[in-house]
Amino acid sequence: MKKIVFTYGVLAGAINTVIAYLLTTIAGDDLMHANAEWVGYLIMIIALSIIFVGIKQYRDKHLGGIIKFGKAFLTGLYIALVASVIYVGVWEIYMQTSGEGFIDTYQASYMETLRAEGATAKELAEASEKMEYYKKMYSNTFLRMLITLSEILPVGIIISLISALLLKNSTVLPASDEDTTSQHLQTD
Repeated sequence: MKKIVFTYGVLAGAINTVIAYLLTTIAGDDLMHANAEWVGYLIMIIALSIIFVGIKQYRDKHLGGIIKFGKAFLTGLYIALVASVIYVGVWEIYMQTSGEGFIDTYQASYMETLRAEGATAKELAEASEKMEYYKKMYSNTFLRMLITLSEILPVGIIISLISALLLKNSTVLPASDEDTTSQHLQTD
């Protein structure tokens, strides 16, 4: 299981990082900030869908096509944890090498979006105060890492739960004869 967890966790973390980098490079920071939430979660869902593949591989190639919910969920959770550590680590490297410019750019983009949507002066003042609070909180490395982890890990947990619920049923994408034969050969 360790090899499956590590392989698919690294793959999910790499996919998440590469897609996010490419979209930011192609679309630019301003467009990405304006659509950050839905784009970010879409990228996470795409990358973390690898959890399903990892659990299925474990079920089919190592467990003869049968897996219990708990084992499937833990496998998915471990894959999600590896991917999350990579996500947090890459984000921290980015933050350390790019400086604090991200939060300033994000804050300016957020305020511009509010202005464009016709926010009142009071709403803008409240939003500015809130953004300053987040900026101060985000400058603390430990809190920033927790915030970053809280972005991706819940998505991984949800995908792990869904995958475990589906794959505990051996009739969902059943193992091929080749998969179960290779598993029997490994145990002999």
